[in-house]
Amino acid sequence: MKKGGKKLIGWRETIGLPELGIKAIKVKVDTGAATSAIHATKIRYLEKFAGDETWVSFLVHIGDHKTKRVRAPLVEQRKVKSSMGHASIRPVIRTVIELGHEQWPIEITLVNRDPMGFRMLLGRRAVKSRFLIHPSRSFIQSQPTEDL
Repeated sequence: MKKGGKKLIGWRETIGLPELGIKAIKVKVDTGAATSAIHATKIRYLEKFAGDETWVSFLVHIGDHKTKRVRAPLVEQRKVKSSMGHASIRPVIRTVIELGHEQWPIEITLVNRDPMGFRMLLGRRAVKSRFLIHPSRSFIQSQPTEDL
């Protein structure tokens, strides 16, 4: 569905993170958040085998009692203020997102979102200039996944 040349997305969608080996994860589209964030636990900093590049290894919760350990290059550590007003330093990775028939790179902060309702937020930088958000509809560009 398009409106004014841009595709519409719902306030929640199912996305893929193919570089991380994640086929489907439910996200909340959150224009109040600048950067996207994913629920990550057991974060470890690793030195890449060749060179000075630092990588992070972490567990991603992809469904009820399902986790997957993934690795990605560390872009930086960034100070981020939560919706509660608390600032923390978070690791940032860059990876490809897949929504509908589109793929593009985004930055994602790694944070423990255990008390939150969604395991991932899709922030405004990730959707800027690509989509319009329909605040009362869900899964416009994707299908809901039962086990998420």
